[in-house]
Amino acid sequence: MVPSSTYRVQLNKGFTFEDAARIAEYLSSLGVSHLYCSPYFQAVPGSTHGYDVADPHRFNEELGGAAAHASLVGALRQAGLGQVLDIVPNHMAADAKSNRWWWDVLENGPSSPYARYFDIDWEAADERSSYTVLVPILGDQYGRALEKGELTIVRTGGTFVVRYFEHELPVSPKTVDEVLGRAARLSGSAKLADISEGVRSLPPARVTDRAGVQERHDRKIELARQLSELCERDTGVARAVEDEVREVNSDPDRLDELLRRQNYRVAYWRIASEEIDYRRFFNIESLIGVRVDDPDVFADTHRLIIQLVEDGTLDGLRVDHVDGLRDPEGYTVRLRERTGGVYTVVEKILQTDEEVPRAWPVAGTSGYDFLIRINNLFVATENEAAMTTAYHDFAGEIEPWPEVVHAAKMHVMREDLAAEVERQTTLLAQICERHRRDRDHTRRELRDAVREMVSHYSVYRTYVRPGHPVRHEDRRQVGRALDETRERRPDLDGELLVFLSELALGLHDGDAEHEFCERLQQLTTPVMAKGVEDTAFYRYNRLVSLNEVGGDPGAFGRPVAEFHETTARLARAWPETMLTLSTHDTKRSGDVRARLNVISEIPGEWSQAVWRWAEIADGYRRDGWSDRNAEYLLYQTLVGAWPLDVDRAVSFMLKAEREAKVRTSWSDPDSEYETGLETVVRGLLGDGRFRSDVARFLDTHALIERGRRNSLAQTAFLLTCPGVPDIYQGTELWDLSLVDPDNRRVVDFDSRIRLLSEIKSGAIGELALNEGAGASKLGMIHRLLQYRRDNPDRFQSTMYEPLRCEGPSSEAVVAYDRGGVAVIAPVRATSDVARTTVDIPIGEWRHLLTGDRWSGGTNDVGSLWARFPVAVLAREDS
Repeated sequence: MVPSSTYRVQLNKGFTFEDAARIAEYLSSLGVSHLYCSPYFQAVPGSTHGYDVADPHRFNEELGGAAAHASLVGALRQAGLGQVLDIVPNHMAADAKSNRWWWDVLENGPSSPYARYFDIDWEAADERSSYTVLVPILGDQYGRALEKGELTIVRTGGTFVVRYFEHELPVSPKTVDEVLGRAARLSGSAKLADISEGVRSLPPARVTDRAGVQERHDRKIELARQLSELCERDTGVARAVEDEVREVNSDPDRLDELLRRQNYRVAYWRIASEEIDYRRFFNIESLIGVRVDDPDVFADTHRLIIQLVEDGTLDGLRVDHVDGLRDPEGYTVRLRERTGGVYTVVEKILQTDEEVPRAWPVAGTSGYDFLIRINNLFVATENEAAMTTAYHDFAGEIEPWPEVVHAAKMHVMREDLAAEVERQTTLLAQICERHRRDRDHTRRELRDAVREMVSHYSVYRTYVRPGHPVRHEDRRQVGRALDETRERRPDLDGELLVFLSELALGLHDGDAEHEFCERLQQLTTPVMAKGVEDTAFYRYNRLVSLNEVGGDPGAFGRPVAEFHETTARLARAWPETMLTLSTHDTKRSGDVRARLNVISEIPGEWSQAVWRWAEIADGYRRDGWSDRNAEYLLYQTLVGAWPLDVDRAVSFMLKAEREAKVRTSWSDPDSEYETGLETVVRGLLGDGRFRSDVARFLDTHALIERGRRNSLAQTAFLLTCPGVPDIYQGTELWDLSLVDPDNRRVVDFDSRIRLLSEIKSGAIGELALNEGAGASKLGMIHRLLQYRRDNPDRFQSTMYEPLRCEGPSSEAVVAYDRGGVAVIAPVRATSDVARTTVDIPIGEWRHLLTGDRWSGGTNDVGSLWARFPVAVLAREDS
């Protein structure tokens, strides 16, 4: 079942299954067909997003658990709604207290039955990390934390744990032999001595054969039971064990010796970026990569998902971070087989001219590519030079976008993702050792070659599958990266770079060679995400509406003709792909971008305004604080989200500058710089002159009204272009949210329910753009979603035909026919709509938003927009 439309909600303890059930009738009245939920399996306590799954077999207890989920399913069915779920195959929470699989791995090392579930490098080159997992949770150097008494062991029943503040880690049973042996001698307990000998003789953690793993598991369970029962019935034994535990905790040398015997290495958090020995989600060590390429791991992690599909609870899936998987194609094929081909989209960030591989059995992406195509329509491309000059003159930033990207990627590979680069370098060195023409390269040369090549990937990753034919797109991408690497780094050995590109394409046989190819693709993805999305997007601030996931801020908009051509092509290839304007991960809401794009139409006036505002800011510069680039971002943010309260503004700016990693960062915050930034933000927003000037600027150039007109136009495209439209929570009204956590705030559904009931029966053509709530937007969404749901055939069609526009404002109009539904909307200020015409197919048409009747043929767009800023016409004689 393909949804006609979806409504995305973010579930957490502030918005539970019960809360979602309460809005089922509202969503049905709005016109959506499916509730689209964020991940809702058991996550770590306090999770605000659900992507840190700790147990994929249970519903999140903080959301209400299984009973509340069942009630939600019932409410949806009663309201006639289906359900789509966001699933997380790539990673799980590396939280020992919450994730029993991860706890078992830390307790038993490679001999854990779950050791192969996680992407861990057990045989690390570093001897101190060999057959152990790095656990970087300490706030200081290991020895200092140990000597301050922050690390302790504690007995709980028949087992022992390591405690570090709120963290708990298991103690391998084999390593408490000495503790139990000493306690046995102190208490004179022969039984405790037997238990001590039993744990000492457990199979070692490096035993990985099935029989050895099972023997270790069964014996440790039995020994733990015996110890627990012995301590319960013999207080003398219990006291002796506790005394011995206290002795260990009070002696750093003994405690250090015990900790060194564990299957993990507890360490200072700062070393994670260079020494982490497992695949992470980007650079987040609390999220560990899962090996879903293993069929058994896939089956176990997807058990509940498949059950929910088979029993009819789920009609669709959204696969999170598909690019993180070792073999995305193999995964999507297996998922389709196990779910019977349920509607599935993937979170795939496409770059310009990139498409989802045709071999993937999915409906398309989760919509970022659509968002970018739409946003580009509203940028005044003819003003690129003026906007660039305004930015350069004020901020002093003259580096072109490609250079900003390259520098940002190199930064994250040296800092945040150094461990991943080093892992790839080690693998390359092992391969080169067996290829005599490349044997004598130094480790530095190999590392430089890997970094430089990866920095020139213009897509998130290739999809090479060793042993399978290489796609043309992958050869082209690797070839381009090779050429650009040669051009930038002529000092690097050309033959080595060619060899590296051949490995990237899987052209050399061998286990290590194939491993290099697959892992390289898992490296380019976080480098692109962290380097571009989370770094470069906050360094390059020419027009920040372009700085969006999947976007190219170096391209100042795109022509209307290109939009038509791309949309028509995708309508044929991916007619059921998801469409969106805002998500939980967008840097700014669709409405903020819609308003900011108006700035591109008035570059001169904009430039004058920022210089005026900078003069006012001079009065709040603490100790000479200055960062013109950050200021330029601040002024755009304030204009785009005005009115913006000071705490939201400060929160956004601090996050933005830490993400930029120029003057401050998350790992090394500069308190002096951040205090200066906060002082300027708070000073400006508390200054009446500044607030009046911003309000006057917005009013003089009608930015709010023009932004809302843009919002209505892009929403009309969302609801009528080929694909399945998704409404992100709360955005059915005017929504001026910024990057998370701002865009995950609690939504006031009560006000939306009341407003919808007020406008359902009225004509929305009379709703003014200057009304504050967003009734015009809500009314349009309601009307169009209802029409989509009642007329599915018109929107399942792959037909997409541009309509001819002529006249002085023709370049500012986007018009197309879906085969019975015609859309005519402005994407720019239209100076002379009375003399601008659109050719509508012959027939009789009804304006879905005003109820007016129109005849096909040549119509002036001014008349079509007389009662509402966009026109959506339905043909009535077909």
